[in-house]
Amino acid sequence: MSNTPFTHVSQTGAARMVDVTGKEVTIREATAETVVHCSAPVLRALRDGTTPKGDVFAVARISGINAAKKVPELLPLAHVIGIHGAIVDVDVTDDGVRITATVRAADRTGVEMEALTAATVAGLALIDMVKGVDKMVEITSARVLTKSGGRSGLWRRPE
Repeated sequence: MSNTPFTHVSQTGAARMVDVTGKEVTIREATAETVVHCSAPVLRALRDGTTPKGDVFAVARISGINAAKKVPELLPLAHVIGIHGAIVDVDVTDDGVRITATVRAADRTGVEMEALTAATVAGLALIDMVKGVDKMVEITSARVLTKSGGRSGLWRRPE
């Protein structure tokens, strides 16, 4: 018998999908960010709009939104939920690109994985679009910033 605090593991240690049938439907929201470190030539091309493959930011945004809707296909223990809103923002900084994704739903389980997946896949799309300029571009972080809704209410990553 396992005494694990992990909800996706049964008492016997087997993987399982958590039963959320009895949980109340509430409005859920999560915001996550991914940081993509880029070289000066990549940043210049992004700022000038001169990347060889076209509109990097549009591709990243659409990729992220699409990814949020596909989480159960990627993560086998994730619940199928209706995504009611997804926004992916892209901000060029001094040393890279900060991508934030906010996902909203009215459901029985949170959308943290959907937001994290949206931000991360948007980062991967950005890398795909600029790797011809610099093969060293990389994702340096991916993390949940905030979540709200459900029994645990509002949570914010400490500064």
